[in-house]
Amino acid sequence: MIAADRHGSPLWPLVVQLAMLSMTAIGGGIVMLAPEVHRIVVEAHPWITDQQFAAAYAIAQAAPGPNMLYVTLIGWQIAGIAGAALATLAVVVPPVALMLVLLRIGHRRSPGTLGRTIRLGIAPLSVGMLLAAGWILARASDTDWRSGLITAATALLMLRTRVNPIWLIGAGALFGIAGFV
Repeated sequence: MIAADRHGSPLWPLVVQLAMLSMTAIGGGIVMLAPEVHRIVVEAHPWITDQQFAAAYAIAQAAPGPNMLYVTLIGWQIAGIAGAALATLAVVVPPVALMLVLLRIGHRRSPGTLGRTIRLGIAPLSVGMLLAAGWILARASDTDWRSGLITAATALLMLRTRVNPIWLIGAGALFGIAGFV
């Protein structure tokens, strides 16, 4: 768990925690970080609410650019512009530095059995983390039975059909405009 620093600001503890999490972001930051970031900023430390987390996530997904921008929005909600900047750097700099080191080392070697095994093991881990992120976001944004029904129907359609997701997003927007949710 992280606690506020001696001045009462959650900024530096948040940055340290995000930097450590970013080193475990196998499958991409959006997949790995969302469940744990939610646990830290909503459950362990009520710095933001479920709805604020879900809104930051949704805005970041709708905006052009990297999917991990939700961390920037969360940093901004917690500590203003400094929080946005430092939270972003915390999730970008450590994995980039690690990747550069590994590329330098790996450039001189063949992947080998260990490399192939790691690549095969990462796929199910990434899928599981994506499902965990989806579950957390559904819990945060489904405030009544109608929104839960829309979420369940959308997930079912995504799993069972080849409907383009943009149509499902549009249908969800229409339900919202119509006042159904």
